[in-house]
Amino acid sequence: MKIVDLLYPETIISSLQARTKDDVLAELAEALSKFDESLDRTEVIKVLHERECLGSTGIGDGVAIPHGKLKSLDKLLIAFARSVDGVDFDAMDGKPAHLFFLLVAPEESVGVHLKMLARISKILKNKATREQLVQAPDAQALYKIIADEEERF
Repeated sequence: MKIVDLLYPETIISSLQARTKDDVLAELAEALSKFDESLDRTEVIKVLHERECLGSTGIGDGVAIPHGKLKSLDKLLIAFARSVDGVDFDAMDGKPAHLFFLLVAPEESVGVHLKMLARISKILKNKATREQLVQAPDAQALYKIIADEEERF
């Protein structure tokens, strides 16, 4: 399964308004809950906060991959957001995060969830891809960059 099989234009935020880690999680959860109305935004935020308490999902190089599992979910959902200014996400390298992939998965899901995390990490390891995503003009361009990068694997 590819990222673009689960990422939709409605779940891409090309310009985050958030200025804090909590606000990033809330804005991403809002985008997902608007897309899938069966999602409880408050529950998503709670699960993401619980995961962040175990350790930041800010992996460095301007990237954060907040994720969590929900009992009520029957499929993996993904949202993507970009902050041109960057947000302090308690990343390992201490630098602000600019690119955010949010994953929420069914509670019993293990393999698909981990494979998707690995896939996202793989495309974002490429510095040129990260730079293209930060400089992309809009959500359509962001989607295309992600899709093109996935085709390389």
